[in-house]
Amino acid sequence: MSTIPGLGELLQTIAQKFKRKEAILFEGTAISYQELEEQSNKVANALQALGIQRGDRVAIMLPNIPEFVYTFFGAQKIGAIAVPFNTMYKGREILHILNDSGARAIVTLTNFANLINEIRYDAPALEHVILTGQRTLVFCQPGSTAVVQAVFERSRFASADAVFHAVGEVLVQVLKELGVEDAWYKHQGSIRAHGKKIGTILLSTLENLYILNAVLFLDSLNADEFFKVIWVPPEIKDKVLEPMTSIREETGKIVTLEEFKNSFTVLFQEKFQADLTPSELKRDELFAYEKNRALAYRK
Repeated sequence: MSTIPGLGELLQTIAQKFKRKEAILFEGTAISYQELEEQSNKVANALQALGIQRGDRVAIMLPNIPEFVYTFFGAQKIGAIAVPFNTMYKGREILHILNDSGARAIVTLTNFANLINEIRYDAPALEHVILTGQRTLVFCQPGSTAVVQAVFERSRFASADAVFHAVGEVLVQVLKELGVEDAWYKHQGSIRAHGKKIGTILLSTLENLYILNAVLFLDSLNADEFFKVIWVPPEIKDKVLEPMTSIREETGKIVTLEEFKNSFTVLFQEKFQADLTPSELKRDELFAYEKNRALAYRK
């Protein structure tokens, strides 16, 4: 009695036969069957190292990029079940798929980290969020955004999640002081008011440091200028342009950057017992912003 080989075994057989022949052509770059096999093996080994076993579900929220193929075949190689779905899906749709499939891991773009983090605690089976691809986009526009940057020693917090919650708590208090009564923050990701994004918190690590970047929207943001200059894939643009709001739109009042600074500084210092240094865009940053804005309106 013969058995039908799995997709992972088929890829291995084909890679041994064709090796350097083109398997994938992506944006002008050819990827051989041998490279595809090697990258898929790396994914398979990484999934196994995380404890993913035969029969476990691995959700894949990736666009048509090589990493999608690597992940799909990597899951097949260890007998896991791939659960690919549309990158245009939003929070509730993603949550339904994760819970319905019982996925233990999800592989997605770095851009979608905040979105997944906001819902992951409502998906009890989900243990691992694996990120690849582009970086997250954050809009900063003079007069419309307030940007906070801070550096903490990692020993100060029990986990990255603790940093998110502490900073989110401060920013929600600031928004309430400024009149946004419905401001709330649940998990790693966006600060919201009436379900719309009014701010974003990003966190990265460098050696023994946490590096924080947070953005609050003081006024409505004009993202058209950005997209006239820089092309962004549809699935990324869709997530960036999710329904957004601002302090002015929520309260009907114009809040100046100085008013934000005054409120934020007091609450931040009370929470963290640390000093803040107010600053403006640096010369090169301002030049880059004005150059992009000029390009956006060039006829």
